[in-house]
Amino acid sequence: MKKYLAEFIGTFVLVFVGCGVAAVTGCNGDVNASYVLTALAFGGTIVAMAYSIGNISGCHVNPAVSLGVWMTGGMSSSDFVGYLVAQFLGGIAGAAVLEALIGTSMGLGCNGLYDGSVGKSLLVEIILTCIFVLAVLGATSKPENSSVAGLVIGGSLTLVHLMGIYFTGTSVNPARSFGPALLMGGESLSVVWVFIVAPLVGGALAALIWKGLNAQSK
Repeated sequence: MKKYLAEFIGTFVLVFVGCGVAAVTGCNGDVNASYVLTALAFGGTIVAMAYSIGNISGCHVNPAVSLGVWMTGGMSSSDFVGYLVAQFLGGIAGAAVLEALIGTSMGLGCNGLYDGSVGKSLLVEIILTCIFVLAVLGATSKPENSSVAGLVIGGSLTLVHLMGIYFTGTSVNPARSFGPALLMGGESLSVVWVFIVAPLVGGALAALIWKGLNAQSK
């Protein structure tokens, strides 16, 4: 239960801080200070959580990461399910507290379709999630990386946000997208399936690539 509680807390903080910065700074995909601040907020939150709960749960705080870890043999099926439940509940709780503070007029940092296209949005999110989960799998693959893994993962999340905010607002995390969309409702909720499916596909693809690369190197 400590692992699941840690994942709940980590995802809560990620949504509350990351989506909160996006909402209050007015991040809408235009390249300006709010764009950069939002990317740094998500990356910085992951760094903070990695060094606070990483030794308890591994600090996945993302169903796509947990899927990649599970597919590469890094966790049991029962833990995988427990992590997913904790992450989605954490995302909802983070969005709920954010809504209580600022309401929904600023959007709660929800994701949106790029150019109104499901296909383009799926493609962007699959690629970005694959990049991010590959970085996570690589950074955590050796015990000697433990001292810098949090920085690598947080930096990777910042990078994919710097690329993806223009297109979709950057999800790469189903729990991060579902919580705000559930509270916002309307169009945000109607398209949230894209930001659940695409990151999971991207995470699975990263796991397959990682397994293939490691099989070739042995």
